[in-house]
Amino acid sequence: MLCPNGKYASQYRQKQEVLCAITTTACLLILSVPVTADEPGSNQGPDFTEYENAVEGGIRYLATVGQAPDGSFSKFAGTGPTSLAVTAMLRNGRTPRDPVVAKGLQYLESCAHQDGGIYGKGGMFGNYETCAAIMCFQEANTDGQYDDLLKKAEAYIRDVQWNESHDRESWDSYYGGSGYGGTTRPDLSNTAFLVDALKSRGVDENDKAIQQALTFVSRCQNLETEHNTTPFAAKINDGGFYYTPVVSEQDTDRMTANGGLRSYGSMSYAGLKSMIYAGLNRDDPRVKSAVSWIQKHYDVKSNPGMGSAGLYYYYNTFAKSLDVLGEDLIEDADGAKHDWRQELTRELMNRQQPNGSWINQKNPRWMEGDPNLVTAFSLLALSYCRPEFE
Repeated sequence: MLCPNGKYASQYRQKQEVLCAITTTACLLILSVPVTADEPGSNQGPDFTEYENAVEGGIRYLATVGQAPDGSFSKFAGTGPTSLAVTAMLRNGRTPRDPVVAKGLQYLESCAHQDGGIYGKGGMFGNYETCAAIMCFQEANTDGQYDDLLKKAEAYIRDVQWNESHDRESWDSYYGGSGYGGTTRPDLSNTAFLVDALKSRGVDENDKAIQQALTFVSRCQNLETEHNTTPFAAKINDGGFYYTPVVSEQDTDRMTANGGLRSYGSMSYAGLKSMIYAGLNRDDPRVKSAVSWIQKHYDVKSNPGMGSAGLYYYYNTFAKSLDVLGEDLIEDADGAKHDWRQELTRELMNRQQPNGSWINQKNPRWMEGDPNLVTAFSLLALSYCRPEFE
């Protein structure tokens, strides 16, 4: 299994350049054709043509329906959906010269601020938006044209991380984490975005910000060790991850009767990925416990512990984390081995809408009622599932 930036990247990109030359009329005709997929329960994985049709359908949706005249994709969460959509297209073979991609990048450039952040009006989600924008511009930075923009953006996300510069010491539950904005409480989702963004910049695992983030990530794991002495770790102690150890009333839907914090899928994969990026290997007890939790809760039908909530965010994190883990097969609690790439691809194909988009029809929580955002998550997930082809 290869990703778009693997051995056959140049051939794939050339093929996508040809596909981009198809006229708008032809695209719209193809867009009306439903994507075919294997029947649920089939043991046969999707072939390359089926995979490519699903990806192309999603990209056509974004290009012909999703993008606004100014180049953005849904502004309800600032620049975040735009960065994710453009990154998804870049990771699936489009180049910065593609008109839709270029227009999206131009919009994102217009949202760069003097403080280095790249965010929409108000900047409520400044850290999240800038982290997503960094990963987008890093994918597009083929000839160094975004070097200065990226350098300033990296400085911005480093500055908003909770650490000594914000009067937080290493014992503090805030320490090492990042939230949506500079003054919001830290959480594992946004901290994982921080780590992802720094990693995309080529930052070493021993980088100070990465290691500070590891301190926070470790405190989000249901595992009682010297790395997590919070009151929550021992109450469940299953090796999975929760949203944040900085508890408030809004966490009550994630708490157990004994005051523990429930582990769930999207955060467990985000935690595992962040730990690997921070240099932990498979022998580390934290990684061992995380992998064990994933094996016990392997699922491509739902977000374990959350059901349909945040399902497509989960799919993206699931795929990226397992790709980083480097395992092609995951053995579940019953001893069955799963080719996660094939199974996730088939599941996403079965969920794709006739117009090429994806949407969380059962649960719009966390903005998954927006097809632009959900299509971006789906395409990003598929970029880690690409079948090998000659």
